[in-house]
Amino acid sequence: MASIARDPGGKRRVLFVAPDEKRKTIRLGKVSQRSAEQVKFRVERLLESKLTGHAVDADTARWVAELAEPLADKFARVGLIQRHDRTAMKLRPFLTDYLARRIDVKPATKEVWQQVVRNLNNHFGGDRELPTITAGHAEDFKMHLIGEGLAPTTVHKRLQFARMFFRAAQKRELIGANPFAEVTTKPTTPTDRQHFVTPAETERLLAVCNPTWRVIVALARYGGLRCPSEVLSLRWQDVDWETERIVVPSPKTAHHPGKGNRTIPLFAELNPILSETFELAPEGAEYVVGGGYRKSANTPSGWRNCNLRTQFERLIKRAGLQPWPRLFHALRASRETELAHDYPLHVVTNWLGNTPRIALRHYLQVTDADFAQAARRGAECGAQVAQNAAQQAHAARRTHSQETTKAPAATRAYA
Repeated sequence: MASIARDPGGKRRVLFVAPDEKRKTIRLGKVSQRSAEQVKFRVERLLESKLTGHAVDADTARWVAELAEPLADKFARVGLIQRHDRTAMKLRPFLTDYLARRIDVKPATKEVWQQVVRNLNNHFGGDRELPTITAGHAEDFKMHLIGEGLAPTTVHKRLQFARMFFRAAQKRELIGANPFAEVTTKPTTPTDRQHFVTPAETERLLAVCNPTWRVIVALARYGGLRCPSEVLSLRWQDVDWETERIVVPSPKTAHHPGKGNRTIPLFAELNPILSETFELAPEGAEYVVGGGYRKSANTPSGWRNCNLRTQFERLIKRAGLQPWPRLFHALRASRETELAHDYPLHVVTNWLGNTPRIALRHYLQVTDADFAQAARRGAECGAQVAQNAAQQAHAARRTHSQETTKAPAATRAYA
C-alpha cells in the first residue's frame, strides 16, 4: 500500500495512493531505513482505517498523538490525520467538549459526571493524550478509586461513566480501542444500607410532624414518591378524589418518552392525610407541599434535598428513632416491599416508576414480618400434620376393632 523511495544524499520519501486515488508523498528527509520503515507501516495502518471506515488500532493512534509537530504537519497535509484531532486527544479538552455536546441529559446528570471527570483529570493529568491511556492504566484508575475508600457501587458507576467517555472518543476516532472496555467491578447493595420503615415507626414519625412534614412523609412512605423531586412537584390538580387516583409528575424520568408521569392509587393510608392537608391549604394553593421547600430544592442544575435531610433527621430523633441510611429512599423502598406482598410485581413497579430488575436489586427487602409469617405458617402446618396423623391413627384403630369383632361371626358361618 505504501513504498519507500531513496533520494540523493540519503533522503527518503514514503509514497502511497490516497483513497481518492491520487499519489501522495511524505518527505522524511535524511533518516535511516529503519525509521522510514516505521513511518511506512503507520501510513499503511492509517490508510487501512480510512478505506475500511474502522478506527485505527490503539498503538497507531498513540503513535500519531506523539508525533513531532513537523512530521504531524506532513501527515495532515496529505490527509492522513487532522490537526484538530490531535488537540482533542488531550484528556481535559475532550471531556469538557463531551459534556458540552451532551445536550440530551439534565444538568444534575452532568454534575454527577463531573465527579468522574475530576477523578480522571486528577489521576491521569488533564494534558494526558487519550491514546496513551491503556487498559493497564484504566485498571490502575480502578484501584485508585477503590483506594479512596469509595463504596463498591460508587466505583462501579464511575467506571461505567469513564467507559462511556472513552467509548465516545473511540467513535470519534480519537483512540483505537476503549481502555475501559473490560475494566469494571460488580455493584453491590449492602444489607446494612437497607432499612424497612415499619408502619409503627411511620405512625410515630407522623405524630411529631407538622402538617407540611406529615404530607411529605406520607407521600414518600405511603405513596412511594421520590423525594424531593416528585413530592415537591405534586399539584392538587394531580389528585383525582373521585376516581381515587393520583397522577405523579416524575422529573427524574421526564426526558424518556412516556415517562413524564405515572398514575398511582390514592392509597387508603394516604387518603386521610392528603384530605387533611387539602383542608389546611390556603385558597388557590397549587402544590400539595407548600412553603419554600420547592423553590430551594428545584435549582437550575437539578433537584436538591436542600435542608430536607437535616430536618428529617431531627424529626426521626424526636420520634425516638435512630436515623437510617438513605433516609427518603428507605421510605419509598419500604412501600414497594409492602405492595409486592399483595400485588404482582409488574403492577407494583408500574405504580412506583421503576422496573422489576431495579426493584429486586435496590428496593425489595426481607422483613421481620416475613420471618414471623413463615414461622406461623410452619407452626400451623405442623399442627395440621399432627392432627391428620391423629385422625389416621384413630381411623386405623376403629377399622381394626371392627374387623376383630366381625371375625368370629364369619367363622361360624363357614362352620
